[in-house]
Amino acid sequence: MAESSADASAPTEAVAPPYQPKKVTYCGVCSLPPEYCEFSPTPTKCEQWLKQTHPDLHSKYYSEETLANQMSNLSTSQQAAATKSAAKAASKAAAAEEREATKRATSKVYIKRVERNKRKYVTVITGLENHGQELKKVAKDFGKKFATGSSVTKRPDGTGDEITVQGDVADDVEEYILDNMEEIPGDNVEITEDKKKKGAG
Repeated sequence: MAESSADASAPTEAVAPPYQPKKVTYCGVCSLPPEYCEFSPTPTKCEQWLKQTHPDLHSKYYSEETLANQMSNLSTSQQAAATKSAAKAASKAAAAEEREATKRATSKVYIKRVERNKRKYVTVITGLENHGQELKKVAKDFGKKFATGSSVTKRPDGTGDEITVQGDVADDVEEYILDNMEEIPGDNVEITEDKKKKGAG
């Protein structure tokens, strides 16, 4: 009995808690961790994204206190260089944003009816990617909305991708774009026709 009592009172070996992987957040604009966004080509857009999606991290990396602490650790010449670099990066980002806005404002979205064979059509949509649309997601939305096949395919000329929807749904696609994609000007959406040429009879 004494031996049993001694065994029961012996200290048990501590079991280490299971390893928990560290969760890392990546920027939705440049795909870098937020602490490295300042080195990306789009630091201003990165900061805006972080502020909207992760305000806690934005406060951590962009608060006045944090920025002041970072500057206080630099020499006078380093502070001047950092300020000049930040201004240059902001200017480049603003110029890039202006070019992107101009591109979006002038980029056309073409909705083409394509006749494949007798009375059978597909509807091909090009240009949505120039307005920031994710083609795979839009193709999936089209498929659900119009209850038909819809997929992302390569353009025949090899210049990029397009969305191909089974059936003649050009008018419906145009209406969907105008109702759900407000960033695309209505004047930039155009329906075209591509009929199959008939052989000589």
